[in-house]
Amino acid sequence: MRTFICQCGNNLHFANTQCVKCGLKVGFLPDERQLSALTKKADGDLLASNNGKLYRKCKNYKVYDICNWMVPQEDTNELCISCRLTETIPNLDDPDNIKLWFLLEQAKRRFLYSAMNLNLPVVNKTDDPKSGLGFAFMQNQTEDSFGNELFIKNYVTTGHSNGLITLNINEADASTRIDMREKMNEKYRTLIGHFRHESGHYYWDRLILNSDRLEKFREIFGDERLDYQTAMANYYANGPAQIWQEVWISAYASMHPWEDWAETWAHYLHMVDTLETASAFNLSISHKNIMSPYLVGADRSSLIVETSFTQLFNDWCSLTQVLNSLNRSMGMDDAYPFVISLSALKKLRFVHYTILENFK
Repeated sequence: MRTFICQCGNNLHFANTQCVKCGLKVGFLPDERQLSALTKKADGDLLASNNGKLYRKCKNYKVYDICNWMVPQEDTNELCISCRLTETIPNLDDPDNIKLWFLLEQAKRRFLYSAMNLNLPVVNKTDDPKSGLGFAFMQNQTEDSFGNELFIKNYVTTGHSNGLITLNINEADASTRIDMREKMNEKYRTLIGHFRHESGHYYWDRLILNSDRLEKFREIFGDERLDYQTAMANYYANGPAQIWQEVWISAYASMHPWEDWAETWAHYLHMVDTLETASAFNLSISHKNIMSPYLVGADRSSLIVETSFTQLFNDWCSLTQVLNSLNRSMGMDDAYPFVISLSALKKLRFVHYTILENFK
């Protein structure tokens, strides 16, 4: 994730809604992929300093303050292109859900920023009912027992089906998510990681299923026609394959080729987003600049720089070594608790060139 510059010269960050130096409101311009200072006009519209165009606040920015994306003046929609993707929001009668909704939408916007920079298709299900993308943020339904204690009646499972990504809103609660991470014996579980993983299932349908890359996918990841329910039951009954660290990027990836792809896809998005952040801060290690393979410039027709996967991965190894060492110095767990096998590296390379091929 890159940083942005206010018209006053102050640094702005992706989630900002106001510049702390000049005091102007700021908003993200999806059509420009820029965070811009905004000046209010007499008619109520907001003038963006970055491009001199007029915008309105997304309704969820204006009413609930859970968004910071803008809607171009000529667009008749009340919601920004990110919020239009959300088909189901949490029950707002519960005041705690406002914070969880904010965290969910914030993580979703970070994912969408990466997806748009990679030229991945992002279209809502209203505009494209067959192939569009949508999100449902839902909570478990509880029921009062005879002892006046609540128990879960219907548990919401995070997952993907036909373009709709459903997330249990409890994943936005840090303590609940950490508790689940411990119960699942996972080293890494984040809110944005859920968006990246579930989007992998969606983009498998869009980029692999009906493409000439399907046979290559099966050669590298395995045959996705393997019965999913049987594979899932086996995984939860017996755990991951004993040799998973030699073949897969995570234990969960060993369950089924679809999950292998989704885990690898999410990992790749982790890599490119973090490398872009390092590049934005001009980070260098051993006198070598850490360069993101995806650089955003003024020319929107050439968002991508075709850095070789080998260079990308070498930069990633250098960066994560430093990240882990810094965390250890602070007495914290490794920021990057992964060891990439040759098999997992081959799969990451496949994701890289699948995205490059789609970009062209």
